[in-house]
Amino acid sequence: MILEGLVTTVAADGLMHVAPMGPRVEPEMRRFLLRPFPTSQTYLNLRAHPEGVLHVTDDALLLARAAIGRFDEQPLHHPATVIRGFVLDKSCRAFEFRVLSFDDSEQRVRIDCEVVRVHQLHDFFGFNRAKHAVVEAAILATRVHLLPRDEILAEYAKFDVIVGKTGSDAERRAMELLRAYVTEGAT
Repeated sequence: MILEGLVTTVAADGLMHVAPMGPRVEPEMRRFLLRPFPTSQTYLNLRAHPEGVLHVTDDALLLARAAIGRFDEQPLHHPATVIRGFVLDKSCRAFEFRVLSFDDSEQRVRIDCEVVRVHQLHDFFGFNRAKHAVVEAAILATRVHLLPRDEILAEYAKFDVIVGKTGSDAERRAMELLRAYVTEGAT
């Protein structure tokens, strides 16, 4: 199964890098498989420092910001406890991990990871239709270089109806942020 989440890694300057990632996971969450592109900052960071933290969150605005790399300031975080890394405060669960192996023989790198520490930060509030719509919109925003903008914006029009009916201010802000990113052109 693919689990949508966020991965934090340590950048070359020692600062936290946050990226959306959909690893292949098993329910036990002892190990998982990351599949980033070899040009991604997450891959480069893990090559240099093969440790990180996978986060599960119900904060759709945080997911949207991570998807397009637009943070006014770094999200609230604290140091990991077993590895050198960062745990996002607004995550429900966080899985500190170490890389076991890299396989870069395919278009997307396969990174086998072992969980070394689990954090239960707060209860998962849940996803309503609006949060699901924001997650899908965020995924589309990461593909703006692959898909026609008109197609993405047509999907956003459908998501806007859902967010308008079932969302909070956070989901509405997330959709505005994503729409601006797609409309202005990804940078």
